[in-house]
Amino acid sequence: MTPRIAEAIAADLRQRILQSDQTDIPLPRQEDLVREYGVSGPSVREALRILEAEGLITVRRGKFGGAFVHKPDWSSAAFAVALSMQGQGVRLSDLAESLVILEPMCVAECATRPDRHATIVPALRENLAETERLVGVGDQYSAHARVFHEIIVGGLQNQSLRLVVRTLSAVWSIQEKTWAQSVKATAQYPGEDQQRESLRTHEVLIKLVDEGDAEGARQLAEKHVRATQQIVLDRHGDEVVDSSSLLAVQAFKSL
Repeated sequence: MTPRIAEAIAADLRQRILQSDQTDIPLPRQEDLVREYGVSGPSVREALRILEAEGLITVRRGKFGGAFVHKPDWSSAAFAVALSMQGQGVRLSDLAESLVILEPMCVAECATRPDRHATIVPALRENLAETERLVGVGDQYSAHARVFHEIIVGGLQNQSLRLVVRTLSAVWSIQEKTWAQSVKATAQYPGEDQQRESLRTHEVLIKLVDEGDAEGARQLAEKHVRATQQIVLDRHGDEVVDSSSLLAVQAFKSL
């Protein structure tokens, strides 16, 4: 009987968490939940374990402990999708091809947004300046260069598409990040000439978005995405998406 009671409590708390506009706030104390639902302590604790396994709460121990809410977002979706991809044997080349289709679509939409001069273009220019300062600094350059793509994806106004593309883009970014860190010590990271070429492409993309040239931006973005992916795909394209290594798990947690 206890599991059914616990599942009912978890369902009610789940609804409350998802309908709230707040995150990282404490749930009521266990003794308060016991009184609210009129059930035993073990039932409430089992309900909290269900929600913790789903990633909706974190139970912290100690004097200032308790159950704290975590509303799911694109970063939590990314880890779940990556787990599914690894479980189904999806290769990096397959993930890469999906982004060749989706990211250029995002660039084109950014170029048609009437507010792009006040929102997207300034953010892209700021990222370009930050990334240029990191030319020659291996994994740090890679991380900042990926933020450029994340800004583009964030420009999608359709929320469902934005969630899907940000999720897949985040999974790719983790693969790229773990690769960059793994090869840093062996001097296999792309040289400064390649990094500067990538920066020049980012600069032209900003110009096309600024001018509202959606088709020109889409075509250049497709070439650019393929070119930047190839560095990883040449070495790891046949490998399965990694969601479970220590390095990957730590990277997903840092999203």
